[in-house]
Amino acid sequence: MIKIRTLPALLAALIGLGNVGTAFATNGYFTHGTGTKTKGMAGSGLAMPEDAIDVTNNPAVAPFVGDQLIFGAALFSPIRNYKSSESQLNGQFGAITIGPNDIDSDNEYFVIPHISRSWQRANDTAWALSLYGRGGMNTDWKGGTATFDPDGAGPAGPTVFPGTFGAGTAGVNLSQAFLDITWGKKLNDRIAVGISAVLAAQWFKAEGVASFAPLTETFAAALLSTGQPVPVENLSDNGHEWSYGAGLKFGLHATLSERWSLGLMYQTETKMTDFDDYADLFTGQGGFDIPADFKAGLTLQANDRWAFNFDMQYTWYSEVPAVGNPISLLFQCPTAGRGGTQLSNCLGGDNGAGFGWDDMATFKLGARYKAGADWTWRFGYSYGEQPIDSTEMSFNILAPGVIEHHITAGFTLERTRGRQFNMAFMFAPSKSVSGPQNFDPTQTVTFKMHEWEIEGSYSWRF
Repeated sequence: MIKIRTLPALLAALIGLGNVGTAFATNGYFTHGTGTKTKGMAGSGLAMPEDAIDVTNNPAVAPFVGDQLIFGAALFSPIRNYKSSESQLNGQFGAITIGPNDIDSDNEYFVIPHISRSWQRANDTAWALSLYGRGGMNTDWKGGTATFDPDGAGPAGPTVFPGTFGAGTAGVNLSQAFLDITWGKKLNDRIAVGISAVLAAQWFKAEGVASFAPLTETFAAALLSTGQPVPVENLSDNGHEWSYGAGLKFGLHATLSERWSLGLMYQTETKMTDFDDYADLFTGQGGFDIPADFKAGLTLQANDRWAFNFDMQYTWYSEVPAVGNPISLLFQCPTAGRGGTQLSNCLGGDNGAGFGWDDMATFKLGARYKAGADWTWRFGYSYGEQPIDSTEMSFNILAPGVIEHHITAGFTLERTRGRQFNMAFMFAPSKSVSGPQNFDPTQTVTFKMHEWEIEGSYSWRF
């Protein structure tokens, strides 16, 4: 079924995806859409199948996209900054004081490719293979200082250390690559269903967080049992590590009338292998699964030229402990100095502290205008309340995914029938969040972020 000449392109894309760093994306850490046409409409168009890559948004559209090969890439630029205010504690009484710092994250440009191939088969069925990057995290905070007492109430007192958390340059890098194997079938003239097996790979690195070693389960358990601390080796600065996993997508496409169509998609939580080299950082000894999400979309074909999309997406960030567990759990760790007794709430514990992200609902509006035989124009806007509460500031310096608004546009040029060149443009206006610094409540931390993206793709129909 897969022609030999197609395999090199697919393998090249997979290798490329595995080595491209993706930054903090737009709706939390999910991208605002997958596919150039969809991105030109702010991620809407679940019920408007046009290209093979659309099966990644709804596997039920596979029988509607024809025999096609499409590939493309985005240049994505998130601009991130954090500030920490003056402190009254300055590292005393167990506080970890950050700065005061005012730092811009390095690494502001990222290339994110995608490729998809679809095949129409007998009995109104279809198959597709799709490789793409989605979401991810990247921060790189160079400079700054932190002040704390490394010996607790030792004679040296608070000391100033380099780096956001006092352990040098701080940041994380999470790259994600996905392979969807999709099957879809028309049940009748109006209804189609589809399913995708989703294979996922993650590539992660953390640095500059070694100062949190006393708050890990490894450290606390040793101190309680033997009275002696032990080295914490799986917390920070261990280079990149791979994680692998799988999940499922289920889709429905329904033609409601001549003008209206409906799309539904549910993706299960993607269960991933643990990051063993970061077992002292993530909940459950290195667990970092990918959240489940649900999408629904309506498309109105108003006339021969205009079509409008009304979509929503809901992402269950809170159901993944490493993402959703609040930082307040950490203060129940026996070594946190707050009288806690729960080893499981220490970093790396079975119910350890995480980033404290809430679930996120995103609402999307999109329009497509066919200007003639050659040109099609697209426009979009989306809004979703960002998932970081103002009580969760300190760890989210590593993960400031606070964008809420997206403004998009795009076009398709088809000079030769069956050969299309697509472009999409996105701008996400600046959004800031402020709140108390969890390890020094006399400080305020503020994140600020804006983004832009340009994506292009080219497709062939067979």
